[in-house]
Amino acid sequence: MSEKLIIFDTTMRDGEQSPGASMTRDEKIRIGRQLERLRVDVIEAGFPAASPGDFESVKAVASVVKDSTVCGLARAQEKDIRAAGEAIAPAVSGRIHTFIATSAIHMEKKLRMTPEQVLEASIKAVTLARNYTDDVEFSCEDAVRSDPDFMCRVIEAAIKAGARTINIPDTVGYAIPFQYGELIADLMRRIPNSDKAIFSVHCHNDLGLAVSNSLAAVLAGARQVECTINGLGERAGNAALEEIVMAIRTRRDVFAVETRIDATQIVAASRLVSSVTGFPVQPNKAVVGANAFAHEAGIHQDGVLKHRETYEIMRAEDVGWNANKLVLGKHSGRNAFRARLIELGIDLDSDAKVNAAFDRFKELADKKHDIFDEDLQALVSEEMTEVENEHFALVSLMAHSETGQTPQARLVLTMGGAEKSAHSNGSGPVDAAFKAIESVIHSGAELQLYSVNNITSGTESQGEVTVRLARGGRIVNGLGADTDIVVASAKAYLNALNRLDARMERVSPQV
Repeated sequence: MSEKLIIFDTTMRDGEQSPGASMTRDEKIRIGRQLERLRVDVIEAGFPAASPGDFESVKAVASVVKDSTVCGLARAQEKDIRAAGEAIAPAVSGRIHTFIATSAIHMEKKLRMTPEQVLEASIKAVTLARNYTDDVEFSCEDAVRSDPDFMCRVIEAAIKAGARTINIPDTVGYAIPFQYGELIADLMRRIPNSDKAIFSVHCHNDLGLAVSNSLAAVLAGARQVECTINGLGERAGNAALEEIVMAIRTRRDVFAVETRIDATQIVAASRLVSSVTGFPVQPNKAVVGANAFAHEAGIHQDGVLKHRETYEIMRAEDVGWNANKLVLGKHSGRNAFRARLIELGIDLDSDAKVNAAFDRFKELADKKHDIFDEDLQALVSEEMTEVENEHFALVSLMAHSETGQTPQARLVLTMGGAEKSAHSNGSGPVDAAFKAIESVIHSGAELQLYSVNNITSGTESQGEVTVRLARGGRIVNGLGADTDIVVASAKAYLNALNRLDARMERVSPQV
């Protein structure tokens, strides 16, 4: 019989630590509800001690999610653990995930603690966490570079103190699959009370091996995998949830485990996370990329037409592709609009927000005949990325581009409530629009990323633009959507400037 594999999603914690990927409270609630529909077992909603905003976000997710365990991360420190315990208090099922580094380099250079002090801190952390919940997870940070003998001592003590899950993370993405699998098996074999806990893995993708390492660990006996939607995460990211789940499902002949994931919700989760964070999914990304089920070669096309399984090991519809059904048009009413948002897991908590979103919907319906679910997601994402009391807003824009002529843009924006006009030339209409904005604002920000993605297919599709700006060591993403790419670009640029101006920031656990 197959054993259960627990899927632990850390998109809202480790994924959020990607530069520019910070999420607001409302965005975390939206993602949390989608992860619940995906039937994720454990949702790590954030790091409550990092900031008051992160504390409130974890608490908000814990209040609305009912069918998944909601988890808060905490260093092995009293302040962190108490914050996590209070944040998860509203949850139907709550978990505290506490960690401390066990590698020599981390203990000496970062923690400045002796091995015995780390051992003592581990026991104290788990014991304190048990005062808030019976579901405590303990992680040995930088486990792959830790001394196995010392890890055995620490893990045995953590289990004895009450940890029900033990995580062996490849924090720096250093592991090789066969060695990582051997490490997991060795620890489970050597630790006397290993049968009292579930062993978990958390792999980073620095060498492109996060999914392979995670699957090797599953074969070795790990029964929880920590992963993120789209592989989002620090540096090169984490193991991708969609790849883990579909590898387990597709290769049942190899993996004697099963998950409770509703795979038909995978694409929806991928698009939502991409929209909220502004991190586009590459076309050739496994499972959720636009080309994941596309066949260009004639031989492949011929084979698929004759028998799908000649070149497809999964069905596109099994992971949620082809689900962008037409739902609304320009004659749709406010109640139908709100009902469809609720079906999509989007709960705008005030009539004012519903009215604002509906007004945008009507504007979009005048430009675009067919409105799909993806359009609604983008519309609400744009609404939610707006900063309260925003300082900058676009009023109007005219861009001109002609072969052999210098592109130019004229725009009107509000700055602190006052209208300002600007004009500039550029290498293209978007460049001209950005330069026009800067001629008025003089932000001093550095443009680090400019990305355009079509939300649905067709030439009348909305373009969703992501702009990443950096200033004074802070990085923010701005989001804008419109059927006119230049307008979407200006919206995204101003949205990013508003975020810089509002000082929307969070603290990484490493700080």
